[in-house]
Amino acid sequence: MNADRSAVPAAPVESEYLGADTRPRTGGWDRNDLLYVTFAQVIARQAVAFADRELLVDGATRITYAGFETKMTDAARALMALGVVPGDRVAVWAPNSVEWIVAALAAGAAGAAVMPVNSRFKGAEALDVVRRGRPRVLFTVRTFLGTDYPAMLRQAAGGDDPDGVQIVVLDGEAAAGDLSWAEFTALKDGAGVDAAIARRESVSPGDVSDIILTSGTTGHPKGVLTSHHQNMLAWMRYAKHFGLRTGERINATLPFFHNFGLKAGFLVSAMLGGTCFCQSVFDPAGLARLIETERITFLKGTPALFTGLLGSPARLEVDLSSLRLCLVAGSMIPRRLVEQMQAELCPQVVAGYGLSELAGGIALTPIGAGPARVAEWAGRLVEGVEVRIVDESGAEAARGQPGEILARSECVMLGYLNDPASMDAAIDGDGWLRTGDIGILDDEGYVRVTDRKKDMFIVGGFNAYPAEIERLLLMHPAIAQVAVIGMPDERLGEVGAAFVVAAPDTEVEPGGIIAWAQGHMSNFKVPRRVEVMAHLPVNASMKVLKGELRARLSARIASEASEATEATEATEASEASERGGGLGDGSAVDRAAGSPAALGPRGH
Repeated sequence: MNADRSAVPAAPVESEYLGADTRPRTGGWDRNDLLYVTFAQVIARQAVAFADRELLVDGATRITYAGFETKMTDAARALMALGVVPGDRVAVWAPNSVEWIVAALAAGAAGAAVMPVNSRFKGAEALDVVRRGRPRVLFTVRTFLGTDYPAMLRQAAGGDDPDGVQIVVLDGEAAAGDLSWAEFTALKDGAGVDAAIARRESVSPGDVSDIILTSGTTGHPKGVLTSHHQNMLAWMRYAKHFGLRTGERINATLPFFHNFGLKAGFLVSAMLGGTCFCQSVFDPAGLARLIETERITFLKGTPALFTGLLGSPARLEVDLSSLRLCLVAGSMIPRRLVEQMQAELCPQVVAGYGLSELAGGIALTPIGAGPARVAEWAGRLVEGVEVRIVDESGAEAARGQPGEILARSECVMLGYLNDPASMDAAIDGDGWLRTGDIGILDDEGYVRVTDRKKDMFIVGGFNAYPAEIERLLLMHPAIAQVAVIGMPDERLGEVGAAFVVAAPDTEVEPGGIIAWAQGHMSNFKVPRRVEVMAHLPVNASMKVLKGELRARLSARIASEASEATEATEATEASEASERGGGLGDGSAVDRAAGSPAALGPRGH
């Protein structure tokens, strides 16, 4: 690249920006401070300070800060050649990869907001996002796990191309009308280097950086708009809270379509002059080897990730002593998991609680907290975040009493994409964000989330929203009504359970519904249990009484567990009878009669 870097200031040293004054500047943005630059501008400045240091590693692909800046600028030039202008949107629907990050950062460099799309979405789900978000360009893949994403999208659209969207394929050859990654990057000659740098430097820290998809009671994912500055502030506070260091080596197994992967993984690495290691799928043995060979210092993940890592035989064959800090979040955390992690994996284990609508964390565990605090509490309030706990009337709840968690900070979202009504409902006139979560606040400033006001449940770290799953299930021709709730699961924390009412003159078979769902929605949304009902319980307003469904399910699960225990005991008794030379045929009548032969050792 022939650009003159002399006008690009070097990044401040660690002591300057980790302790930076976080108050807004009245005289404009100070571009020498990493809190007041955009994502792409961070890369440009760090490429001066850490030119030859590795920024991003994906398998055999290793890219330095200077090399990444070149790739980012070339891709931004290609986007400009395609007509992307400030204020546009660019979507990325793909698994983690170097190209994913290059495309996302290039979008910001060109002045666009990036829209990460869940890589587990099926065609109909992605089409819904594309039609409402209207991105100018969609980056996606054709070969991940044998799936052709553009084909899925077009099938959902009835064979047509989504209007106004240029598809760019990050892997392999492109279909007619689409662009391969090589064809896309070749378009860079349509915009000069100097023009691309001028565009990048013209983007304001107050502009929208990204649109993270969440979901709500409508069943459609909502797009959360946050600015570059809000994210830089939120994630610098996160780094400061945990004492992260310059040169940190951070693993990003978690997907880039979520804040936990994109920002806690890549963005924090870049801010610290560190190295980010990305993986497209979770492989416990591969992760264990990666920690050893790359000397990973900071590992983030869900309880399911850490359970898988601890359970991998490969863990016992490698040296994991480089791990200094492990962050576990995303669903309920068993205390025994925290204790095992501290004993066998990492000396410091922390947890956290945050929302996309707040650009990051609300509460984070202090370094040195014990297992009970990590497992049972979300953490202490993050610097700059205020929290109130209110009762049903909106009045302040007594300290230690549960209520809805309200949060406020400079990082509260700019709004929801094309949804001012939801924005007004979520944030009051004083700037307090209604989280929809129920929790308590103790005298030490720790927050505990005790329940969810909304019906969301978490499947192995992925947020699952009943209204969205219900909307998808109602696409099944044999389902007239459906209600979805979460149910406990030993491996994933929670999974979905669906209660369905069949359409007139049709029959519904639970196994068939589950099989159909596997082809029409992301795996984490697929209900693991389906119960057929004549009608759903409703109140006077005809709203489904999910509390009754939860009680019914709990009773059913308890009954099934009891029956399973009785069956096991009966089997053991039968085997004991046969070993002890009892009545030869071991008939059910004899066992039911409680003969000594049937009871075996249990009869004494």
